[in-house]
Amino acid sequence: MHMVAAPNRKMKRVLQLSMALTAAYVVATFLFGLRAHSLALISEAGHNISDLLAILLSLAAVYFQSRPATDQKTFGYQRAGVLAAFVNALTLIVLAAWIAISAIHRLYTPVTVHARLMMYVAAAGVLMNGAIAILLWRFSGDVNIRSVFLHMVGDTLSTAAVIAGGLGILFTGAMWIDPVLSLAIAAMIIWSSVTIVRETLNILLEGTPSAVELAEVRIAISGVPGVLDVHDLHVWSLGSASHALASHVTIPEMPLSECTSILDAINCALRDRFHITHTTIQFEITGCETTHGCSAPPPLETAGHGHRHHGHAH
Repeated sequence: MHMVAAPNRKMKRVLQLSMALTAAYVVATFLFGLRAHSLALISEAGHNISDLLAILLSLAAVYFQSRPATDQKTFGYQRAGVLAAFVNALTLIVLAAWIAISAIHRLYTPVTVHARLMMYVAAAGVLMNGAIAILLWRFSGDVNIRSVFLHMVGDTLSTAAVIAGGLGILFTGAMWIDPVLSLAIAAMIIWSSVTIVRETLNILLEGTPSAVELAEVRIAISGVPGVLDVHDLHVWSLGSASHALASHVTIPEMPLSECTSILDAINCALRDRFHITHTTIQFEITGCETTHGCSAPPPLETAGHGHRHHGHAH
């Protein structure tokens, strides 16, 4: 319990610091963007507002994820972070569309940009976003935190591009650089966001985790001595780093005490090879038919003594 609580506390402190720095930078970027007439800087302000929302949602998700399971929420709130990441990614896609539309409009109606001011503000942004990204990197195994981490990495790169754009405007006077830069930022935002949307949707729809091959899981269980058949196999994610498995396993008829060693061997294989620690294994003496993903028990006259074991390997 204490091992879980400590990372959560550190994660909360990092997110709180990130939120304070991002809020200050949003205000500065927007005000200086207006003053410099730079759409790229105003786009960065909008991007950072979405980052602020992302951090706030992630902070709320970390709080909910740390709450214990209840009779009403038997798995706890492990998907709170996944849901936050999904919402964050959708808001980023909407924001990117707005940036792209504004940039296209500016290509037809150019505006004079104050390149030096644009570069100074962007340089401050590179330092701030880079520092936050480094702080979040150690927690990036969690999809919730990774969504914020990607925001910050994207911001660091896009603000660095704004500096390059400022230099280009300063030396060439070509005002089209600003909206073209904004289009590039929008494309980068969409690319990173779609990846998060796909991963979180897969978890929310209880798809097989991308890092797990179902065929390999079936082979691993089948390779345990005493296992005759594996069917009705399901693997899904409870959260971004927590997977669950349910399956029917056919074994020879034997005393209940001997079944325990088979169950332990299955759980060890699943834990060590696939990091699956929450399992529900139903042992059967004879197979059962599976229709539309649901298992039908065998006829009573042919059914053996089925033993239901819930294996929880921690």
